[in-house]
Amino acid sequence: MVAARKVSPPKFNDITGAIRALAMDAVQKANSGHPGAPMGMAEIADVLWNRHLRHNPANPKWADRDRFVLSNGHGSMLVYALLHLSGYDLPMDELKRFRQLHSQTPGHPEYGYTAGVETTTGPLGQGITNAVGMAMAEKLLANEFNRPGHEIVDHHTYVFLGDGCLMEGISHESCALAGTWGLGKLIAFWDDNNISIDGHVEGWFTDDTTKRFESYGWHVISVNGHDPVAIDAAIVAGKSITDKPTMICCKTIIGMGAPNKADTHEVHGAALGDAEIAATRANIGWKYPPFEIPAHVYKAWDARTKGEGSEKLWNNKFAEYRVAFPKEAAEFERRMRGDLPANWAQFAADVIAKTNEKAETIATRKASQNAINALAPALPEFLGGSADLTGSNFTNWVGCKHVHGKAPGNYISYGVREFGMSAIMNGMALHGGLLPFGGTFLMFSEYARNALRMAALMKQRVIFVYTHDSIGLGEDGPTHQPVEQTATLRYIPNMDVWRTCDTVESAVSWVCAVERKTGPSSLIFSRQNLTFQKRDNAQIANIRKGGYVLSEAASVASGGKPQAIIIATGSEVALAMQAQKTLADEGIHVRVVSMPCTNAFDRQEQSYKDSVLPKGSKRVAVEAGITGFWHKYVGLEGAVVGMDTFGESAPAGDLFKHFGFTVDNVVKATKSVL
Repeated sequence: MVAARKVSPPKFNDITGAIRALAMDAVQKANSGHPGAPMGMAEIADVLWNRHLRHNPANPKWADRDRFVLSNGHGSMLVYALLHLSGYDLPMDELKRFRQLHSQTPGHPEYGYTAGVETTTGPLGQGITNAVGMAMAEKLLANEFNRPGHEIVDHHTYVFLGDGCLMEGISHESCALAGTWGLGKLIAFWDDNNISIDGHVEGWFTDDTTKRFESYGWHVISVNGHDPVAIDAAIVAGKSITDKPTMICCKTIIGMGAPNKADTHEVHGAALGDAEIAATRANIGWKYPPFEIPAHVYKAWDARTKGEGSEKLWNNKFAEYRVAFPKEAAEFERRMRGDLPANWAQFAADVIAKTNEKAETIATRKASQNAINALAPALPEFLGGSADLTGSNFTNWVGCKHVHGKAPGNYISYGVREFGMSAIMNGMALHGGLLPFGGTFLMFSEYARNALRMAALMKQRVIFVYTHDSIGLGEDGPTHQPVEQTATLRYIPNMDVWRTCDTVESAVSWVCAVERKTGPSSLIFSRQNLTFQKRDNAQIANIRKGGYVLSEAASVASGGKPQAIIIATGSEVALAMQAQKTLADEGIHVRVVSMPCTNAFDRQEQSYKDSVLPKGSKRVAVEAGITGFWHKYVGLEGAVVGMDTFGESAPAGDLFKHFGFTVDNVVKATKSVL
């Protein structure tokens, strides 16, 4: 049940008043935003940032800084006020441009826009989940690099969250896992204000949050969120507990200080209005005009000198570490920079060449595992995992070590938590030092879709591994057979989606995903065996371009042109190759283009794209999925061999025949465009 409200108001002062004033003034100027959470969490923020948070405003990327996440990202003016006041590169003019085009103060905190913002938050529940990933990364890197007397990885992850974060299902997934892992350096602050957009939450949120988190294995403390002494004592207690994450339940009043609108949903997501702002100024004793901060307040908040000292102490510690452990120090620095090993290019080329030499006809999920096995020795930053499907996804490799609770390792069983796994991996990538990948069935990418979008939005190097890629899944039926998923993943901006046709394309897809530093990749693999395709070195080199000529029309050798082009991906490439032979026997000469990654193909220069798909050519696309996507490449007059229905439950071979994925049907479609 929701605890009864017993909150004594704070003794208002200029230190917390600055947060309240900046929040209400910026929202008022923009006529848009959420002033209630910053005003209600001012005392919590003051205690954490001024007494505990170890950070350096002059160097927001310092490796061993504490991480701070505002999971209730709608209250973005809270973090903007904190960054500005404590000395980050966020001038007052940017606060005045809150929520305006190209400002450093967007409506929700966005990674890469604002110095000091550790992750993009807004979709509720994902911030706390990113924080779990950051804390997991800290623990894994500490296990790997720390030595007795040389603890170079030793920081906390702090996260603010609200009722909405706790209502979202993803918080259950990640917070349960955090308890299992015993993440003692994760401390969360719940802004327990009993208000959401629809009003007081008693009608829809009556969880016993204390018992919920205790059952997860968290250390739980309840305090008055406006009592600095109690908040400070709770943080000290939380930091002393090293084998459990801590949840500090902070009973607060939303919009604290606003005499007429506090403790109502009116202050949640709308400007207070001039009259209420004037009344609030008088109520909290804030005597200054909008966007004016007096010198004594800046001085009280300024974290630059303290932050510089904290970083200097760590630099000295790391210098000692470098002398004692030079190899480990160099490796730590490389990984925190996100650089690949010096010999990577040749190593990756050798892996692809050896894969080609083997010429195996196997399922591409197995080809993926082979690629992981081959690449892992050069990539100690690899951190694999699966959402309870390791034996099906093949995301483990020879020599990987499972992380079991508190034991170190580099492979994680996430349990049946696809959404949680994906957002946790985002947090790990944001933390740095690790290259996370995790697997599930392609169908269940649906559970995780918003975390995939966030990875793409934040341009994070996260690798999502999806197997059982089509109706080829077979007997499990339409609930497990992806039809629209591959196409819709391709529509996510900045997401590279690879659907590979054999071992060589699978190896190349892994290499490209590892090398890509500007965004995530989704690697899509088959359950069933796929025929190895022969290629020359030039064709192998062109795989990374996303689309290439796999088999040329026989007519080209005599100076002619292809009569048509068949474009295919994944398991349908072999079908296209067979259709090409049948058509050739009838005197119809077609080119086969394998297009494992349409996103990469679209980025190529027009001259290359025209060389693969000449303008005016007759085209047919073949893919065991929805047809609409492919008209982008075949045009309205081209043909698509696909399916726009759900699947059926039957053996894979029967299903491919039933839904028209046959040589005869591809031949028929090709003739139709001629």
